[in-house]
Amino acid sequence: MARRMDVRGAGGVRLAAWEFADPPKTGLDGADGGPDTEPGGPGVLLLHGLMGRASHWASTARWLAARHRAVALDQRGHGQSEKPPQAAYTREAYVEDAEAAIEQLGLAPALLVGHAMGALTAWQLAAKRPELVRGLIICDMRASALGAASQREWADWFRAWPVPFATLADVRKWFGEDDPWVERPSPARGAFYSEVMHESADGWRPVFEPEQMLRTRESWVYDAHWEELAQVRCPTLVVRGVDGELGRAEAQEMVRVLPAGEYAEVSDAGHLAHYELPSAWRGAVQPFIDRVLGE
Repeated sequence: MARRMDVRGAGGVRLAAWEFADPPKTGLDGADGGPDTEPGGPGVLLLHGLMGRASHWASTARWLAARHRAVALDQRGHGQSEKPPQAAYTREAYVEDAEAAIEQLGLAPALLVGHAMGALTAWQLAAKRPELVRGLIICDMRASALGAASQREWADWFRAWPVPFATLADVRKWFGEDDPWVERPSPARGAFYSEVMHESADGWRPVFEPEQMLRTRESWVYDAHWEELAQVRCPTLVVRGVDGELGRAEAQEMVRVLPAGEYAEVSDAGHLAHYELPSAWRGAVQPFIDRVLGE
């Protein structure tokens, strides 16, 4: 089952948070999803990447829920969270949203697990509010600046989408096979993007506004984030898919910069390691999670 809880983020933006398992027997009031007593067990907050949604963490969240309280957040502009066109899509807003989720849901001190953009949010929050974070997992996010050329490529890529898609099968085929960014067929990539589509009158379109995604990306793409990474004091695992966007050399430099950094990789996986190879992903992160959460 998936249980929704609402959180108020920066500027009052309504955010949807999800538990993909039976709710705890104590610690929640059952009426509006707000905490009325301190939940038992260590808390975990899962943060998806750009264009993602909480459901992309469903497999990981269900696995974690056997021992821990695991919550996945639809970040602003994504999933079922609010997408106000005039809202702030800044780094500060995303970090404040995650901060609000931890505090309002009673997860602190939490283990933060972030993919791509979500990983950047996680380490920026860990640097800003160390008392809220007991550990951190960074999945396939670079600390170096990507630059203007990268942003232009993304804008061109959004324009290349053949929207609206007639069917979800068309979505899966285009993103899994026909997308010029696909180096080799990837059914998992097709399935990933099919989860961020909704049916409209003329076909299937993304649940987010591409322009908002570009605005969100602008808030980090031109800057390096090494200084904030160095401020993270909690135990941190840097995980990369071998065929992902984070190269081994940069990942190992991130581990060196982190005061308590560790390294892991998922063989045969790309940027979406946690989604395309969930068993291998769990094998890579479980020893770290068990150690940090005291299991």
